Amino acid sequence: METHEVLEKVRKGEMSVEEAEQYFRREPFEEMGYAKLDTHRKLRSGFPEVVFCSGKTDEHLLDIYKKLYEEEGEVFGTRASKEQYDFLKKELPEAEYDPLSKILKIEKKEKEHIGKIAVCTAGTADIPVAEEAAQTAEYFGSYVERIYDVGVSGIHRLMSRLDVIQSANCVVAAAGMEGALASVLGGLVDKPVIAVPTSVGYGANFHGLSALLTMINSCANGIAVVNIDNGYGAGYIATQINRLGERQ
Repeated sequence: METHEVLEKVRKGEMSVEEAEQYFRREPFEEMGYAKLDTHRKLRSGFPEVVFCSGKTDEHLLDIYKKLYEEEGEVFGTRASKEQYDFLKKELPEAEYDPLSKILKIEKKEKEHIGKIAVCTAGTADIPVAEEAAQTAEYFGSYVERIYDVGVSGIHRLMSRLDVIQSANCVVAAAGMEGALASVLGGLVDKPVIAVPTSVGYGANFHGLSALLTMINSCANGIAVVNIDNGYGAGYIATQINRLGERQ
């Protein structure tokens, strides 16, 4: 539960003062032996803990999802496999899985989406990373416009959606190959651009290193760069920027 929810329960008489006091006295994490779940993260940062699924055993992952679902009423995980989803689905039928972004989540159905984030890709091969960014931002309450396959080899495609991109509070640019899309966008908008290098490309792309170096060395202003294929990180930061934009 959130702090506001606890206080509302006390106000309505659904929870005693003593029960609320006991709730706030709890440790700021849940000890599980193999993991310490940061149950107070949302209080500190505004975002609940997210699960990185890859590498976790099925049993550990299931226990973590159950506990976070109990605490938050929803849970979000990245880099999950279809096999992990199949295992969790038996115990948590509410779980949903997107094989494109590899996101495994249980989400509250009624959720407000505020502001606007534009998530752009250079090509269709960049969409899995872009979807990780877009769905992360949507889970955290942002409205997202997807503008895919607008890379520099056909710049007119980008220009046809420029009005939508310029109206966003933040822009995410996912690109592999040489990663030029972020620089182009940086010269066209007055909002922050979060560049996401992807591992899409031929041999000298070096699994995304060429795009990463291009983005880091961009001469355009207002560009920040996350790690290769880190759509989640881009979606998280974009949401923080979007929230600030809406507060103003």
